[in-house]
Amino acid sequence: MDETSGHLAALIDDLVTANHILFHQAVLDSFGHVSARHPDNAGHFLMSRAMAPGLVTAADIAELDLDGHRISEGNQSLYVERFIHSEIYKARADVHAIVHSHSPTVIPFSITQEPLKPAYHRASFLHSGVPVFEIRDVAGAKNNMLVNDATRGRALAEVLGASNVALMRGHGNVVVATRLRLAVSRAIETEVNAKLQLQALMIGGPINYLTADEAETLESELARTKPSDSRGADRVWEVLKRQARSQTERNS
Repeated sequence: MDETSGHLAALIDDLVTANHILFHQAVLDSFGHVSARHPDNAGHFLMSRAMAPGLVTAADIAELDLDGHRISEGNQSLYVERFIHSEIYKARADVHAIVHSHSPTVIPFSITQEPLKPAYHRASFLHSGVPVFEIRDVAGAKNNMLVNDATRGRALAEVLGASNVALMRGHGNVVVATRLRLAVSRAIETEVNAKLQLQALMIGGPINYLTADEAETLESELARTKPSDSRGADRVWEVLKRQARSQTERNS
C-alpha cells in the first residue's frame, strides 16, 4: 500500500469509528451524518451512504464531489442532506470534517431567544458565537426542514460563517473542525455544554460564562497542541473508540 492509499484507508477507518462513537454517545441517532474532506483531493469528501450511523462499515463509505455527486462506484442511496457538507466545504477551505446531528439538548437553543454560550472550558470553541439557521428564510414557510439541495446548503454555510457551530432551528446543529477527531470531540462537547447551560439556566442567573479572553486563550493553547498530546481531541477519541468498538462487538 502506497502512502496515498494509506492515508485514505486510515481516514476511512476513522470515519467509520466516528459514526460509531457519535451514535454510542447519543449525539447521532438513527439519523445524522459525519464527513471528512478527502486527504488527497480537497475538492472531494467522504461520508457513508444513507444509513443508520451505528451500522456504518468501511464498505459503506462513498466519495463525493463538492456538488454532492458520487465519485466512487456504487448505486446505494446517499443522504439527502449531503449538501450541508458539500456547501460548507466549498465555503470554508479550513474545514476538513463536519458533523450534522439532532443532538437533543442543543435543539431548545435553536427555538428560543437563549443563545448557546460556552459554559465550561471544553466548549471554548463556542466563543466565536453560535448562529441559528432559519430554513424559512431560504425555503419559505412551507418546507420540509431539510437541507436537501445546494441552495439551502449555501444558505446554511453563509449563516455558519467563520463559526465552529451553527444551530438549525427545530432540527439540530452542524459542527465543523480542521480534522475529523476534533469535529467528533466538538460535537460531543456541544451537547454536554448545552446540558450544563440548561442546568445553569434552571438554577437561575446571572450565569458566569467563559469570557472571550479565557476562551481565546484555551483555543490558542489547543491549536498549539499536537494531536498525540494527552490534552487534545485524540485523548477523547481513543477512549470513546474503545467503548464504541466494545459495544458494537457485544451487539453483533
